[in-house]
Amino acid sequence: MNEAVESLNFIEHIVEEDLKNGYSKKDLRFRFPPEPNGYLHIGHASSICLNFGLGLRYNAPVNLRFDDTNPAKEEQEYVDAIKKDVKWLGFKWDTERYASDYFQQLYDWAIELIKQGKAYVDEQSSEDMAIQKGTPTQEGTNSPFRDRSVEENLAIFQEMKDGKFAEGTHVLRAKIDMASSNMLMRDPIMYRVLHKAHHRTNTDWCIYPMYDWTHGESDYIEQVSHSFCTLEFAMHRELYDWFLDQVTDTEKLRPKQREFARRNLSHTVVSKRKLLQLVENNVVTGWDDPRMSTISGLRRRGYTPESIRNFVETIGIAKRDNLIDVSLLEFHLRDHLNKISPRVMGVLDPVKVVITNYPEGEVEWLDTENNPEDESAGTRQVPFTREIYIEKEDFKEEANRKFFRLKLGGEVRLKSGYIIKAESCTKDTDGNITEIQCTYDPKSKSGSGTEESLRKVKGTLHWVSVAHALKAEVRLYDRLFTDESPDTHKDKDFMEFINPDSLKVITGYLEPSLSEAKSGNRFQFQRLGYFCVDPDSTNQKLVFNKTVGLRDTWAKLQNK
Repeated sequence: MNEAVESLNFIEHIVEEDLKNGYSKKDLRFRFPPEPNGYLHIGHASSICLNFGLGLRYNAPVNLRFDDTNPAKEEQEYVDAIKKDVKWLGFKWDTERYASDYFQQLYDWAIELIKQGKAYVDEQSSEDMAIQKGTPTQEGTNSPFRDRSVEENLAIFQEMKDGKFAEGTHVLRAKIDMASSNMLMRDPIMYRVLHKAHHRTNTDWCIYPMYDWTHGESDYIEQVSHSFCTLEFAMHRELYDWFLDQVTDTEKLRPKQREFARRNLSHTVVSKRKLLQLVENNVVTGWDDPRMSTISGLRRRGYTPESIRNFVETIGIAKRDNLIDVSLLEFHLRDHLNKISPRVMGVLDPVKVVITNYPEGEVEWLDTENNPEDESAGTRQVPFTREIYIEKEDFKEEANRKFFRLKLGGEVRLKSGYIIKAESCTKDTDGNITEIQCTYDPKSKSGSGTEESLRKVKGTLHWVSVAHALKAEVRLYDRLFTDESPDTHKDKDFMEFINPDSLKVITGYLEPSLSEAKSGNRFQFQRLGYFCVDPDSTNQKLVFNKTVGLRDTWAKLQNK
């Protein structure tokens, strides 16, 4: 086996094996089949990248199919959001499909199964049906309605379709094996009565097919060659194949279901039901809240599609469920943002510095680089004046030799500017420092080539001119949960682990070049982290989200 084949993941090995055993590349077709009952999350990214990645690798079509069989929970809003997310991640689908496209065909096939004695209408309550199905160690017992005549089943099923029965009173079940060791094979439900308007078919149908009946048949109709699912569907494979056995034509390609492991992300949840709970309980502002693990939330926070794709590639495809530390995702984010983000200066916790020997009223425009990682990014100019802001934590009256920022009697360089020396400071009645008085060396301007400009000082600080500073709302985000796996505690609800400090809103002061920043623009605030313009931002009020810090501070806190 050559090195190229050795590097394949086990899913790709399955495809390669099929190509060796009779499939041709023109037979290959994949699909990504989300249910439009919520927004996609980071867990879906693995499936998206897997299926569309296979399409790219083999130059094969990939369908985007919405498994829209439950009108009680599905909405057009979710369809639109899913399409936006897949496009944003950088993928194109071959055709857009819906399980609802196949409602008539599925119904026709169900009629055939009834006629063949392989399906029947059951009128038991859900509680009685659960008892009758048995347990994993005890065989089930036959439904009292299992031996109805074909004619009676057809007549009642037609009445179900015509809306003559209330929800929960009648179901259509496949007649398989009530003694099967796989409980999913114990006469599974194929149809249930639902009097709900569907987002595409409106009230045309009063019965809706179950997922297990719909999934494989939809794959077959679309001639999907490989249907990749997460591990919880491994037990469903036997049923998937049984249903295909009833309808497949030997002249057509038969889909193959195979399973791969979920990738759960630490300090969050990746269940649509639990994400919806966070939204409905107003723990977050919506599905796209930047603290959410949804793709729309990550996008709003400032993540890049490249960073998510790189993360997915790193964690790979596995056969066992795994909890991935969110720090790995943030590593890939920092790595990409470092390459593409313009550098700017902003001060988030300001204290005023007055440079006493700098002329009052004078404004000097200093050249500064936009991105040291990208020479083609060029430079911009920032205004320098007598009064500037620096971060409060960058000044101490007294400090030891390991403090390389500003202290009384000490010197620092201002980024792209001058060397300044702290001479004195002013305090309020509570002892808080309100102003620092400094002097500057006029010959020490960065890049001027003078002997003074080449003088080495150990600290370099970011700053903004007080007169030119733009006020902005800055939203500082942290982990949404304090526990790395909040939904795995048997004795506790995941909501008990909500981090009360997951959002802090402050006012920041930014350099004037950011006045033209648009929603979605990403920047590195020098020495502070990466930030993104939020959609709430307007011409009158800038709003920035903190995407991620320059280094992983959470790990250090956890270690302490």
